[in-house]
Amino acid sequence: MQSPAFSHVAVIPPEATQIHVGGQNAVDAGGRLVGADGVVAQVDQTMANLQTALGAAGATMADLVSLTVILAEGVDLRAGYAAAARHLAVGDRAPLVTAAIVRGLAVPGALVEVSAVAAVLR
Repeated sequence: MQSPAFSHVAVIPPEATQIHVGGQNAVDAGGRLVGADGVVAQVDQTMANLQTALGAAGATMADLVSLTVILAEGVDLRAGYAAAARHLAVGDRAPLVTAAIVRGLAVPGALVEVSAVAAVLR
């Protein structure tokens, strides 16, 4: 089964450095929520935060192995996915993607949160 948007399985070589990024959401550098009522703006900020976290560990979005996306109930899933897809590699480099819908997130007003695993060969 082939998917243009995500991979179904990934193997991390033993010599790779694994990078685990905890829950990122749509807050700016000052801790303020960005895009309070818009999933696209929140996804864009969340993915920018993920990119910053990966960069701090010496990785890029192309190094993503797995991405977990948590969305607040009622979010336009298609709009959120389209926004996220702009930030992800496709084809053979596409990460595993898992999504879940929950009643709410820890940051009041947050519509999306992501966590990720990346692998970098050193």
